Amino acid sequence: MNKLKLLGVFAHPDDEAMGMGATFAKYAAEGVDTHLVCASRGERGWSGPDEQFPGLEGLGKIRTKELEAAVEILGIKSLSFLNYIDGDVDQADHAEAIGKIVTYLRRIQPQVVVTFPHDGIYGHPDHIAIGQFTNAAIVCAADASYKDAENLPAHRVSKLYYMVDSVEFIELVAPFMDDMTFPVDGQLRGENPWPAWMITTRVDISQYCGTAWRAIHCHQTQLGSIGRLADVDEDAAVPILAKQGTFFRSFSLVNGGRKIETDLFEGLR
Repeated sequence: MNKLKLLGVFAHPDDEAMGMGATFAKYAAEGVDTHLVCASRGERGWSGPDEQFPGLEGLGKIRTKELEAAVEILGIKSLSFLNYIDGDVDQADHAEAIGKIVTYLRRIQPQVVVTFPHDGIYGHPDHIAIGQFTNAAIVCAADASYKDAENLPAHRVSKLYYMVDSVEFIELVAPFMDDMTFPVDGQLRGENPWPAWMITTRVDISQYCGTAWRAIHCHQTQLGSIGRLADVDEDAAVPILAKQGTFFRSFSLVNGGRKIETDLFEGLR
C-alpha cells in the first residue's frame, strides 16, 4: 500500500480549521500526508468597519497568512490555491477550475478526498461550487484521455467524502450564534444539519480538538463568524468541537454497507 494521503478541497481560508481542523490534526499525527487546496484567499470576508476594509488584495494577503499559520498548527503538509476571488467561485470557468483540481489530484495522488456536500453545508454558493468542481475533477483525474496542464498520469481516488454538520453539533453551536441565515438570489439560506441516519462516518477527534481550537484562532479576521463561541475558553470549546468529525461517504471503491465507519481510510489500511 502506498503512503496514505488525505486531500481537502475547500472554498475559503478557515474552512479547513472550522470545518475539520481536528480531523486534519488527527490524521497528520497518525502519519497520514494531509493536503489542502483552497479555492480563494477570502478576499471578501471582512467583518470590521467599512472604512477599515483593506481592499480585496489586502484582505486576501491577511487571510492567506492566517491560513498558513493554521495549516502549520494542523500539520497539513501542503497548501495550494486555485486563486479565484472569494464570492466569485461559482462564477469561475468550470472547465478551468476542474482542470486545476485535476492537476492537484494527479500530483498529490490522495486515496481520500473531502469537500463540501451538495448544499454547501449552509448554502454558500462558493461551497456548493467547489464541491461540484471537485466531484467533476475526480472523474476527470481518473480518465487517462483527460489532459491536465502538466500532462500528469491518471489517478483514481478511492474514497470521496462530504464534510457535514450533525444535528448534535448544530444544537450545541446554535446558542452561541446569532441569525444563521443569509439571503441569496432573494431567498434565505441557512444551516441544514444532517440527521444521524444520513451520516456514514464518525471519526473520533476528541484528542485533537484543542489543536483545532488553536488553528481556528489563527483566523482572527473570521472569529466574528462563530459568534460568542469565539470568546469561550478552550476547555469549553473542546466538547463542542468533538461533535464534528462527521462525514457522508459519497463513494468508495474499497468498502460499503450501512455500518458506521470510524475511519476515513477504512478499507484502505
